[in-house]
Amino acid sequence: MEIERKRLRDAAIRTREALSATARAPLEAALQGHVTTLLAQLAPATLAFCWPYRGEPDLRPVVQRWLAAGRGHDACLPVVVAPGQPMVFRQWTPASQMVPDRHGIPTPTDGPLLTPELLLIPLNAFDAAGYRLGYGGGYFDRTLAALSPAPRTIGVGFELGRVATTHPQPHDHPMHWLVTEAGIHPVGPRP
Repeated sequence: MEIERKRLRDAAIRTREALSATARAPLEAALQGHVTTLLAQLAPATLAFCWPYRGEPDLRPVVQRWLAAGRGHDACLPVVVAPGQPMVFRQWTPASQMVPDRHGIPTPTDGPLLTPELLLIPLNAFDAAGYRLGYGGGYFDRTLAALSPAPRTIGVGFELGRVATTHPQPHDHPMHWLVTEAGIHPVGPRP
């Protein structure tokens, strides 16, 4: 099963990274519009998102507009503390000083640790039941299991990553919503 999950993950990442700028621009614009709509509906005070990595949709413009639109809005980015441990979330603003982590992903160097109400989580491969394949390290699943209260989760990715099944494992946490360039897709009961 793990071999099939790796095959699905790798195929989705390769396809996403191969998108030309011309093909990617309208997909990303549509996806960003749908994320903006869902954020307005859900109205979180604290939002976590991920810095774009390996061709993932860039949500920074959405988060910057969301921060500018409301007082009391806080954004944060996940920070890997150690392998096998849940991540923490450090406050982010457009002025935050950033340093690359061990994977080369920029993370804030300082700022308070926050507990997000809503997480925007990247999707590599994903299925209609809301299960996703990340990069195989299990960081988001460990983090979601450790957060209390449990945050709402929005999986964000391009339709090219949709598969019939991700072959979910017992520790996998399904998303509450999936957002792609095709729209907003609620998944099962939501908190």
